[in-house]
Amino acid sequence: MVKGGQELVYCSLGGAGEIGMNLNLFGYGKPGEYKWIIVDIGVTFSDDNIPGIEVILPNPEFIADQKENLLGIVLTHAHEDHVGAIAHLWPMLECPIYATPFTAAIVREKFKELKINIGSHLKIVKLGGNVKLGAFDIDYVTLTHSILEPNGLAITTPEGVVLHTADWKIDDDPLIGEKTDIKKLTEIGKKGVLAMVCDSTNIFNLGSSGSESLVRTGLFTVLEKMKNRIVITSFASNVARMETVFKVAEKIGRQVCLVGRSMNRIYQLARQCNYLQDIKVPIDVRDSKKIPKNKIVFLCTGSQGEQRAALARIANGTHPDLQLEKDDNVIFSSRIIPGNEKKLFKIFNDFSKNDINVLSEENSMIHVSGHPAREDLKKMYNWIKPKILIPVHGEQRHMAEHINFAKEMGVKFPIKVSNGEIIRLSPGEPKVVDKVTWGRVYLDGKVLIDNDSPVLKERRNMAANGYMEITVLISKNGQIKNNPVITLKGIPLIDEDASEIEYDLEDIVMDTCKTFNLNNSKQEKNLIDTLKGNCRKLINDKSGKKPLVNINLVRL
Repeated sequence: MVKGGQELVYCSLGGAGEIGMNLNLFGYGKPGEYKWIIVDIGVTFSDDNIPGIEVILPNPEFIADQKENLLGIVLTHAHEDHVGAIAHLWPMLECPIYATPFTAAIVREKFKELKINIGSHLKIVKLGGNVKLGAFDIDYVTLTHSILEPNGLAITTPEGVVLHTADWKIDDDPLIGEKTDIKKLTEIGKKGVLAMVCDSTNIFNLGSSGSESLVRTGLFTVLEKMKNRIVITSFASNVARMETVFKVAEKIGRQVCLVGRSMNRIYQLARQCNYLQDIKVPIDVRDSKKIPKNKIVFLCTGSQGEQRAALARIANGTHPDLQLEKDDNVIFSSRIIPGNEKKLFKIFNDFSKNDINVLSEENSMIHVSGHPAREDLKKMYNWIKPKILIPVHGEQRHMAEHINFAKEMGVKFPIKVSNGEIIRLSPGEPKVVDKVTWGRVYLDGKVLIDNDSPVLKERRNMAANGYMEITVLISKNGQIKNNPVITLKGIPLIDEDASEIEYDLEDIVMDTCKTFNLNNSKQEKNLIDTLKGNCRKLINDKSGKKPLVNINLVRL
């Protein structure tokens, strides 16, 4: 630690060594007395290993415990991995939130869904605007990405300038929104940049990521040859892609129908922010059956295989308003996010077995990435010329490769960070000076739970081994009344075992209870534990499974 003086530090509580769940902290002040800003506060999505959990959030405990030192949350753009946690975690932080108009509109909706009155805490920043928070003088820098109003942040401090890029690429023809502000980036670089915190997602991709205008051309080429129904799925937040679908559909004489709650919500919010003003109004999905199948394009949510999204329900035939037939067409205008392959391939196969044509980026020019490939990164490094590089928004392999790339680009101090590490950026050479609490919390329905919650342990056990419940009725004179009530769920048994198992369990319950004084309530816990063990052992002997067991002792 630097004794007595001020210092600038950085800490990631999410987003380092992983793609998603971004939560970045910048601190300035004397060691132990920092004033902090948060940059972005997002989610990641669960997989089949955590039953019942769809959304995972960063654990904000470290910064929440000192919220009196938190100056504000500064948001770069409105993707879920950057803003998805904000309404759930803000009540622990209670600080101002800064965002450009479209991002602010998305955030306001999130608070409205949770019935939280964010009121004057949400501050709208104009594009290219400035925010001053304590020692942090923050300039918004217009970039291009796969969503409206993506911003980098040039954070000027007494120790130097940090450019936090967030998600970006270089698109010379983004179709909606402004081009990358190369002039401002060049000026920032000329003044000298202490550190750059930079997107690592596409570090292995050669060349550039490509322009959204290429997708518009590619989709037109594909769609103009198609007959019958056309279903396109994409990220709802990609408003440029949404506009492309409207423009191409009009060009080939079709109308557009938006399918899915988030697709309709993003459309409405974009309109409110004065985007999508020169397209035809979409038709309601309930009215789509009135339109000939060769005169309509459906734009759907569910491009990552989400079970409850529109596309999955269309694929399995349970969507109430849209059913596909042989020779209809489904276009995936999106990339497969690592981890979602299994869910998506199931949907691909569901369509294919019903003779529905499926196209993806693997076989057509219908998607470009929103993240920088190596040529894009080279340009950014040449503009900014940072002294320090901190790679984020990548798995370990992405960050390691980004470190190598930064060395090639002449960066003096490329640093591979881990979540929870506090990095002193200045004064002196950058180094890890502390480690703090970090981790994950899970959104379980409407409740936030820790990753070591017994709820998850029980649910995993039920998912793997099944469930057994036994209810024993005890009369007031301490005798068992009637046979115990036994319920088995999710336990595999061959037929002859299944027919006998309840009788065997009844015998075990009766024999076990005979060894206890049922009138002695002090023995009740021991009785329950013994019943659990004996009954679980029988099921394990018969099925090889150790189910979750619940014993109810009911005193009459």
